[in-house]
Amino acid sequence: MISLQKINNLSDANLEELGFTWHTDSDTTKYINDELVVITQDEAEAYYKAGNEIYDMFVEAAEYVIENNLFFELGIPFNLVEMIKKSWENDVHWHIYGRFDLAGGIDANPIKLIEFNADTPTSLFETALLQWALLKENDMDEEKQFNNVYDAIRDNFKRLITLDEETDLFDERYDGWKILFSSVEGDDEEEATTRLLQQIATDAGFNTSFEYLNNVRFDEEGIFDGDENQYEYWFKLYPWEDIGSSEPELATTLNTIMQNQKAIILNPAYTLLFQSKGIMKIIYDLFPDSPYLLKTSFEPLNGLKQVEKTVFGREGANTKILSTNGDVIEQTDGEYGNYKKIYQEYVEFAKDENGAKYQAGLFFAYESCGLSFRKGSEIMDNMSKFVGHVIV
Repeated sequence: MISLQKINNLSDANLEELGFTWHTDSDTTKYINDELVVITQDEAEAYYKAGNEIYDMFVEAAEYVIENNLFFELGIPFNLVEMIKKSWENDVHWHIYGRFDLAGGIDANPIKLIEFNADTPTSLFETALLQWALLKENDMDEEKQFNNVYDAIRDNFKRLITLDEETDLFDERYDGWKILFSSVEGDDEEEATTRLLQQIATDAGFNTSFEYLNNVRFDEEGIFDGDENQYEYWFKLYPWEDIGSSEPELATTLNTIMQNQKAIILNPAYTLLFQSKGIMKIIYDLFPDSPYLLKTSFEPLNGLKQVEKTVFGREGANTKILSTNGDVIEQTDGEYGNYKKIYQEYVEFAKDENGAKYQAGLFFAYESCGLSFRKGSEIMDNMSKFVGHVIV
């Protein structure tokens, strides 16, 4: 049974003062849970170790996909392949941050990889800032959590220049290249997340600016904001797979920009390999004895309770839980049904005394750097709740 600690929640007014406006779900329930998951220091260290080892497996699997031209198997749009290869070949295309979804890790259950949100992960604002604010609100030791997300991402921005572990080589204010941050207009959560990343990059020493995606101009000479200022880096909170499938002209232009070395795009195009759930089949083939992996296949797993997922998709959409004889136990609808499917061995999430289930989210920025949880039912969806944690 999962251990929880009751806390006083932040008020809506306090949340909005922090810039957090999506605090109430469509059913009027609060998105931020008024309890914390209790973990031990050993459990926190186990999550840290798992994230680092899992990321190394993703890197090896991505190299295998590129060497063996397995882009189709992962559902990668053909018009993004050259950008993926280009970004993979050059260290200047640095992966800023991602989030592993994990089962287990608490209450003596082994840690198991569910998937990797490597390109456009959500819950950054909650994990990096709100967990800390919740401890402060309740007069708890702010050091009693596994949460170094802000500093880890700041150091990763510095590595765009140093291309090295030694981030102290980075000048306090880098007066050269600039970073433009963009999200889709009208989405409060994505804009707040993007502006947080902009603040982190500013703290790292970069000159930064923000522009809604529809106001950014792209041509073969580079990337420009609405005032025609040119930028050497562009961070977009917009999925690579959507660019490939829904914005083919933009994909072509971005490829030209990359080939001409006019701008560097963050997160890099190769993170789409990590984002595709299809790569978990490749990882399982390469590392079948890893304690962190669930059996995964492009075909149904005979005789196993399993989860059917699309290679791309968000918020639990288009997911099915299948019994050992293939019957559908539970499923969700969504807009991603046309994507290729994978089949992953089923694993139980940790439960509380009321039967609610908990999935761990582990942020990665050069190394594992922060933990939080989602509380929900069998399939975590857009109505799941954010739960912070405390180390005892």
